[in-house]
Amino acid sequence: MLILKNPEVYTPEPLGRQDLLLGGGRILRVEPGIAIPERYCEVLDASGLIAVPGFIDAHVHMVGGGGEGGFATRTPELMLSAVIRGGVTTVVGCLGTDGVSRTMGNLVAKARGLDEEGVSTYVYTGHYEVPVQTLTGSIEGDLLFIDKVVGVGEVAVSDHRSSQPSFDAFAHAAGQARRGGMLSGKAGLVNVHLGDGPRGLDLLRRILAETEIPATQFLPTHCNRNRRLFAESIDYARAGGFVDLTTSTIPDHEDPEEVRPGTGLRLLLEAGVDPAHVTFTSDGQGSLPLFDEAGCICGLSVGEVSSLFDEVRKAVRVEGVPLETALQVVTTSPADLLKLGRKGRLAAGMDADVVLLDPADLSIHTVIARGRVMMKAGRLLVKGTFE
Repeated sequence: MLILKNPEVYTPEPLGRQDLLLGGGRILRVEPGIAIPERYCEVLDASGLIAVPGFIDAHVHMVGGGGEGGFATRTPELMLSAVIRGGVTTVVGCLGTDGVSRTMGNLVAKARGLDEEGVSTYVYTGHYEVPVQTLTGSIEGDLLFIDKVVGVGEVAVSDHRSSQPSFDAFAHAAGQARRGGMLSGKAGLVNVHLGDGPRGLDLLRRILAETEIPATQFLPTHCNRNRRLFAESIDYARAGGFVDLTTSTIPDHEDPEEVRPGTGLRLLLEAGVDPAHVTFTSDGQGSLPLFDEAGCICGLSVGEVSSLFDEVRKAVRVEGVPLETALQVVTTSPADLLKLGRKGRLAAGMDADVVLLDPADLSIHTVIARGRVMMKAGRLLVKGTFE
């Protein structure tokens, strides 16, 4: 067992100074003055630090992404150290553009490997393509029989790289995801990649207007890629939809059209959007391509998991969003939307995923995943098998 003594606890709601008792991979108690003889438990003095739930990054290209510029532009796989340094303790993997040279078998195997190295993982089935390519032959089968699969995606719309799905094909896939989720007790979420195309959220709005499938079935991502799409996303979220803001950007390429996630969160809140309807994801290890007017790739970078909390910190320190509100977009909001019942909160019975922050600058000090100290005082204690 491990006791964290005297941190300021955010569950993400502020609780004040408390102790946290961790054991068996779970949080056992959250209360002041926990006294257990040291021979039974390790004590970590967290005085002067802030304890928050481990972060959930619900859109990461675990096995790499990209390839739109040829084989040499395929991005590398995710390494454990990148996850831990970012304060992330739960990762949801996806494929993206390429579902041919990267497969669902690759993705599930990578997720299990990261699990063995110490973090919690889930995956989406399929990639940009509709009909969705699955492991078992159907979306419902993957949700029912593959424990790691919690949803579908990322399915691409409004993008020159998408399969240009029809309304009926998209609705059919969403219906399968909903049934599979209900039968398996999972979210069955459809993660929707939004490109720069002028159709924006049209397909999603039609699904919600013309079918019985609820908004909780969809999480459109990259909603902050340009100002037009972001404005459309505000209206979509105010009407009850859910939106995801991508935190990775191309270094040294400040796109005036892109809305920074920290700024975007403030604007969504000012528009009256419930923070429970907003998530941040990193698009970690995904390619960040630049295309010219002809649709040819002219630049490339790689998404970073570390960008996730960087943007949460900016939301607090630059945009003035309260810490307990900003934390929701990487803790309770994705946990609830994905039905990850033991994730996203600091409370008895939850998984022992804890991040300690330095209040001076909200930098990540210590990371604990499933009760194991992975990083302490900024020093990695655990690395991936081949790091």
